[in-house]
Amino acid sequence: MNAPHAQSSTGHPLGSLSVSRLCLGGNVFGWTADEAQSFAVLDAYVAGGGNFIDTADVYSAWVPGNKGGESETVLGNWLASRGNRDDVVIATKVGAHPDHKGLSAATIKAAVDQSLARLRTDRIDLYYTHYDDESVEVGEFLTALDDLVKAGKVREIGASNISARRLEESLDFSAREGVARYVALQPHYNLVSRDTYEGELAEVAARNGVAAVPYYALASGFLTGKYRPGGSVDSARSEKAAGYLATDRGRRVLAALDTVAAAHGAEPSTVALAWLAAQPTVAAPIASARTVAQLPALLAVDELTLTDAEVALLTEASA
Repeated sequence: MNAPHAQSSTGHPLGSLSVSRLCLGGNVFGWTADEAQSFAVLDAYVAGGGNFIDTADVYSAWVPGNKGGESETVLGNWLASRGNRDDVVIATKVGAHPDHKGLSAATIKAAVDQSLARLRTDRIDLYYTHYDDESVEVGEFLTALDDLVKAGKVREIGASNISARRLEESLDFSAREGVARYVALQPHYNLVSRDTYEGELAEVAARNGVAAVPYYALASGFLTGKYRPGGSVDSARSEKAAGYLATDRGRRVLAALDTVAAAHGAEPSTVALAWLAAQPTVAAPIASARTVAQLPALLAVDELTLTDAEVALLTEASA
């Protein structure tokens, strides 16, 4: 059941998994990208050397008329039509679907079977707890997740949106009881949002060998450089991204991105992802593409290595 997947030429270890430097975000599938557009993006991502795809059972329940599970369904249809399940690492999440909220053992066990059905697969490579549920003891959900690993339904587990205290408590429980442990952490982290990860949470991850897979890696598109003073962008996320322009830090970061991008003949988005990839504990930043045209700048992170001085310039600008 746990068939080996093809190793990416630029594989980074995530527990027993080997993942590409860029994780493709699936939040747009079935939302701002229809099935045909999503298939085209997925095909181009894999053709470009990517093998790590992130989704969640709740994507995209926030869209009027959607119920959640739309992204997993699109991804499952693509996997079935391409016959490439063993070549890709599929990550999804539990705990936020409207019908399966929270992390009780019963919720996790019901939700995973629905995710597997939508994804049209017999196993999930990386299964995240989407949001911590402090009403549930860590032992309850970790034991439930361990049962899924033992059953072959899940290969590795990860946590998203969890405090440093609860992450440490979870890791301690796994070590003490010999159950599955978190190998990945999905924090909100980018050049204009550093305190959402740096500090205590990053220290717990580093101390325990937990790899970070940051979401909002491009700050809702702001770090692509397409948002500029006086300009406007037609995007579902433009209001959030444009808010960064109103801050001194946002403008400083854009200027630093422009400087480094010019030195490499690269896009600002590639530089922003390369800065993240250079940070301690980070295995693979997550970025999504609505169109194939948006992908090359994201995939280029695999080829771009920043100098220490460039990393320092960006770090100082984002302080």
